[in-house]
Amino acid sequence: MDMVKADFQSLDERFARINGDEWMQRLHTGCRWTEGPAYFPAGRYLVFSDIPNDRTLRWDETTGQVGVFRQSSGYANGHTVDRTGRLVSCEQGTRRVTRTEHDGSITVIADAWNGKKLNSPNDVVEHSDGSLWFTDPSYGIDSDYEGYQAESEIGACNVYRADPDGSVTMVADDFVRPNGLAFSADESKLYIADTRQKPSHLRVFDVKGAGLAGGGIFGTCDSGGFDGVRVDAKGNVWSAARDGLHCFAPDGTLIGKLRMPEVCSNFTFGGARRNELFITASSSLYTLRVNINGARYP
Repeated sequence: MDMVKADFQSLDERFARINGDEWMQRLHTGCRWTEGPAYFPAGRYLVFSDIPNDRTLRWDETTGQVGVFRQSSGYANGHTVDRTGRLVSCEQGTRRVTRTEHDGSITVIADAWNGKKLNSPNDVVEHSDGSLWFTDPSYGIDSDYEGYQAESEIGACNVYRADPDGSVTMVADDFVRPNGLAFSADESKLYIADTRQKPSHLRVFDVKGAGLAGGGIFGTCDSGGFDGVRVDAKGNVWSAARDGLHCFAPDGTLIGKLRMPEVCSNFTFGGARRNELFITASSSLYTLRVNINGARYP
């Protein structure tokens, strides 16, 4: 296990007390492009993607070992754990969102909208009403590197909501490449990254029942493009970028960064008290304990 010096960069007094371990642990390396970490507290393990190698990996907290969870994974990208402890996955290669049931069987949540195939679902979050909200850029069909090259049937990169009754509704259609997304702790707002805008930015929407309103720019990226998004218990919004994790105060001010030695793709708050950061960055998986907790959702 490698140790890497933790590099917290404070840009505002509100970030001054956000820190944690002096050293990050590199739990695994040797992947092509890691993504989509999802922590299972009951099992004390983390699932994450190695997209170009078409596999999902599993890190066991009790043993420190990493093994293959699923291969082929459908070129899975983002994952989440639903409120009953099931894995929900965005599969770029199969162009669908799936749920792994407790018995290991796989249920297809969404694979089309208005009779047309999805592009390549990227990241997903669950609302307390049981609906799943996900982004659908075209990375999995742009080439054969992270999926299978194909033409988009929809002709756009949108954001969708999949309801428990099986219906799929488009909730935002004005993105270039929607990517990571996260609800505020009270689920009144939804933050969504648009990676290919120049500059890349985060947008914030008001959640109005089953739809969205607003969508103004919440923060812009000064290093590459925004990717994964999470919210902490104080309402700060964190997003992965080229140089690490960027932290925005609830008013949209960039207050600090956790700089990384590799290009950062995604992350999650995990551990028994949601105060351990698990970060996917280029070829590796990193972790460190911090003095702030991830948001607790209804």
